[in-house]
Amino acid sequence: MTYCVGLLLNAGMVMLSDTRTNAGLDNIATYRKMFVFEEPGERVITILTAGSLSVTQTTMARLREAIDDKDASGETSIMMAPTMLKAAEIIGATLASVKQDIDAKMEASKVSTSASMIVGCQRRGGAMRMFLIYPEGNFIEATEDTPFLQIGEHKYGKPILDRVVTMATSLEDGQKAALLSMDSTLRSNLSVGMPLDMAVIEEGACRVTMRKRIEKKDPDFARMSEAWSNALKDGFTHITIGGMGTITPV
Repeated sequence: MTYCVGLLLNAGMVMLSDTRTNAGLDNIATYRKMFVFEEPGERVITILTAGSLSVTQTTMARLREAIDDKDASGETSIMMAPTMLKAAEIIGATLASVKQDIDAKMEASKVSTSASMIVGCQRRGGAMRMFLIYPEGNFIEATEDTPFLQIGEHKYGKPILDRVVTMATSLEDGQKAALLSMDSTLRSNLSVGMPLDMAVIEEGACRVTMRKRIEKKDPDFARMSEAWSNALKDGFTHITIGGMGTITPV
């Protein structure tokens, strides 16, 4: 299991992923789930992955091969696609093709080959766009009404995003919201684990402007986690239920 989240804000995009891969309690490993393709100043495409490791790794390998192919074109390479919508279509088609190939090989087993991706991207002169790509290759796009996308074990980290994230959220607050969303998930699900990978893409930069790996004992993340826990405890203490707590005969 994994947890990845992407925020699409007026000021830029925030992308965050964990790195834990779990194939049973005695087979836990660390794999990178954030992949960046960029030609600084021209275009940037950041991909977060969740699900079957064989599917996601093969998909990323095929995307790289298509970029390096001497016959690459706007129909095959995400770095030559004329629009970011076309890039999302290429990624979706590649993911679906890989899943179909691996499904055929794993037909006799019960191993899940499901995988999904978040794609945050921008090309020079175009708007920032963010897509959630499903295993079948179809996708949805982040909008002003829903300016964040999640994949993997998303239920624990969603409440804070629902309450605080809008398109007007600053990049600094966006990073804080994403990290606290991850912190909630880490506390509630052992199959999601550190280290974390975070990338920030400022609007119009067409490159990753900040990238950081957050290790398990990172002091800043630990302080933020503790402060969030204390704030929740204080808030809980000061909230009253009023008349809802009145006992009435039945």
